[in-house]
Amino acid sequence: VRSNPYGLRNDGTLFRWSVGEAGYWTRTGSATGFAAVKGMALISKTATYDTFLANTRDGALYTIRIPLTSPMKPVFTKVRSATWQRFETIVAGRCLDDSTVFVAIDKDTQTGHAYVMTHAQGTATTIYGMGQVPATFADTAYFRWAAGSWNDPLFGA
Repeated sequence: VRSNPYGLRNDGTLFRWSVGEAGYWTRTGSATGFAAVKGMALISKTATYDTFLANTRDGALYTIRIPLTSPMKPVFTKVRSATWQRFETIVAGRCLDDSTVFVAIDKDTQTGHAYVMTHAQGTATTIYGMGQVPATFADTAYFRWAAGSWNDPLFGA
């Protein structure tokens, strides 16, 4: 069981922490090179790496695999090359046994759009648009928190 929160600073540096049993946070790594990233969401956790789905300012959609070892050396894999730039936030969770459901949030229009994505395989990944979510997304921040990995079986990549 592990809990590794991540934080993306506005200069493009990604930080990772480890949360111990007593609730203490310890910084366990950082990586630069995320300045183009607008939003990112955890879609997979394994014993050796975490994988995020992220969109960039130029509209691309990537998976980013981050090893749990230090130094953190992320691997970026393009999923789509355009049309995702309008979203500032992505929130994701498990869908069935091998897919990911995510909501991409456009803060300018305060709208969210739901998608289901098959297991990530670069540009061969299938993404189904499920339409606009019938809600208003006016909050400044959105995130998903699961208590313990036994309650968080993500299989997106």
